[in-house]
Amino acid sequence: MKTVYADIPAYVTKDGSIIRELMHPAVHGSRNQSLAEAEVPVGAVTLLHVHHETEELYHVTAGTGRMTLGEGSYEVGVGDTVLIAPGTAHCIANAGSVPLRILCCCSPAYSHSDTELVVEADVDPS
Repeated sequence: MKTVYADIPAYVTKDGSIIRELMHPAVHGSRNQSLAEAEVPVGAVTLLHVHHETEELYHVTAGTGRMTLGEGSYEVGVGDTVLIAPGTAHCIANAGSVPLRILCCCSPAYSHSDTELVVEADVDPS
């Protein structure tokens, strides 16, 4: 199975990020995981949320951000990878001057039903 980036439409997830599902069981036939590219526009922050079943890996490919993971918060940049364990509240803010792009690997695959918003307030990206 192969996908072509230009053929994959973007959509907005519950947390407010712009997503392209590069590989997802519901569309492409993978079985246990999904891979997506997330974009967080300049000055934007995703909503704090939790996945009860899904483990995620975020790998930053462009830009800089401020990752909130549980009680902690730290800067991330190109080449950094973050592990988000199931049940851990998280969000990410674009702290730079270009769109923040992240490869997101989810196992089991991403689903809207496994995404629970925790707080709908903004998180300070500084």
